[in-house]
Amino acid sequence: MRRTMVAGNWKMHGTRASVAELINGLRHLALPGGVDVAVFPPFLHIGQVVDGLKGQSIQVGAQNSAVEPAQGALTGEIAPSQLVDAGCAYVLVGHSERRQLMGESDQVLNRKFAAAQACGLIPVLCIGETLEQRESGKTLEVVSRQLGSIIEELGVGAFAKAVIAYEPVWAIGTGLTATPQQAQDVHAAIRAQLAAENSEVAQGVRLLYGGSVKAANAVELFGMPDIDGGLIGGASLNADEFGAICRAAGN
Repeated sequence: MRRTMVAGNWKMHGTRASVAELINGLRHLALPGGVDVAVFPPFLHIGQVVDGLKGQSIQVGAQNSAVEPAQGALTGEIAPSQLVDAGCAYVLVGHSERRQLMGESDQVLNRKFAAAQACGLIPVLCIGETLEQRESGKTLEVVSRQLGSIIEELGVGAFAKAVIAYEPVWAIGTGLTATPQQAQDVHAAIRAQLAAENSEVAQGVRLLYGGSVKAANAVELFGMPDIDGGLIGGASLNADEFGAICRAAGN
């Protein structure tokens, strides 16, 4: 049985003061027992968040990591091994903002995925289509290619220790949300693509939906058979709203 997961991506938000306030709010949440909860602060605040959430049932992840697992001469980058040392359990790989704005290719993301796993981090692979691609009827083609790149390079078994987040690019930070059925259709296609390679891996991997998830729409989204929780953006910066989404996942 797959455990539901709710992950909060804080993106490039936070000061020491605002993060302290958010940590305090998270510490006071009544979180459901059957849901894995994680937050992904900016690199600068990972230590503060790990220390602030000690004793809480909330894990910490990073938003990005280097293509090499170990420390070395890569100025400005953070090695997965350093993230483990800092207390991280997860790392996002291939968020659409990295793909679209930073130009990260499937080849680069394959290396990041492998490097993260080599250090014991659980990669959260983000995949999804743009509005133009959806309107052209290419959603499943795009998602299949992004997923297939990892399968081809690392084998489907790599997803036994990974999470997949389907995030339609047109729904991130726009207020637009895929309907529960639209999201379910893509999640079902992702699971079917994995099942064609290995049914056990396909049944075990958690598929999260991301894209303007709020407490108001979370119950219906998370009620779909192949949606195992959410990757939450803006709503994760409000502890009460984030807690409400976690409770929705617990239903």
